[in-house]
Amino acid sequence: METSDFRIGVVGVGRMGANIARHLKDDGFIVTSVYDVRSDSAAELARELGCDASDSLACVTAAADQIITVVTDDEAMRTVFSTEGDSLLCDAAGRVFINCATIAPQVHVDVQALAEAAGARSLEGCMASSITQAREGTLYLMCGGRKDVFDDVRPILDSMSTDLKYIGQAGQAAQVKALVNMVMNINTVGLAEGLGLGAALGLDLEMLQQVFSQTGANSRVLETDGEDMVARDHECYFSSAHAAKDSGIALGLARDAGLNLPLADATKKQYDRMIEIGKGELDKSGVAELTFPGRG
Repeated sequence: METSDFRIGVVGVGRMGANIARHLKDDGFIVTSVYDVRSDSAAELARELGCDASDSLACVTAAADQIITVVTDDEAMRTVFSTEGDSLLCDAAGRVFINCATIAPQVHVDVQALAEAAGARSLEGCMASSITQAREGTLYLMCGGRKDVFDDVRPILDSMSTDLKYIGQAGQAAQVKALVNMVMNINTVGLAEGLGLGAALGLDLEMLQQVFSQTGANSRVLETDGEDMVARDHECYFSSAHAAKDSGIALGLARDAGLNLPLADATKKQYDRMIEIGKGELDKSGVAELTFPGRG
């Protein structure tokens, strides 16, 4: 199929959703409609893309064949797929929903069942990347759901990503994403503590980062967040509030599996603390504000 054969709607046009929509438009796909609870944000993006800013979820479904959702949390996801009132499920027969939010795996399972009951199909498209990658179409994208749905929307997925993985049935991609973010968050807090202690000892932090990069202390987080922690540059690409949410999803999975994860628990408490002191919208690197001497 050609890109022009797809008519795409996007629900949730914050940093990630808006940039996914921009990239798909640039790549030749027809973006017909955007929607957000912040109607002014949707209207501004619609003017930029030359599409409709729908005033209801049902209007997005009516205007598109494939609908990408990038909502904030489980509650928002259940709201847009409600079985009552305004919903993406209204007259949804034949539609495909590609759901990209980081939410509990069970919600993806439930949404698949709701979509199929409405004559539609769904796929989870879990993103392990950030805003820049959404805009450039270079996401690391993990998908879960029925394989035939994955195959049918493959052109959209290929456009959005450079690393595309079909993980398995509904909920499994979200499980993998939760584990990715859990480990990333642990690494971020560990790096903040290491650099914070180095600062307290009066060490050269540039030298310390170089040593970390050449030893067992190395991590992808060192590459992305190390300098930002030192410079106190916490422009948001992945917020501390989202880190707290995602660590919570992983801890929920651990409880269900009967496992105790003390590092994940301690990490969530650090990000919960960021929210408590009004710094939840800082990038996850902002957790260094809790560990460097003289910041707090």
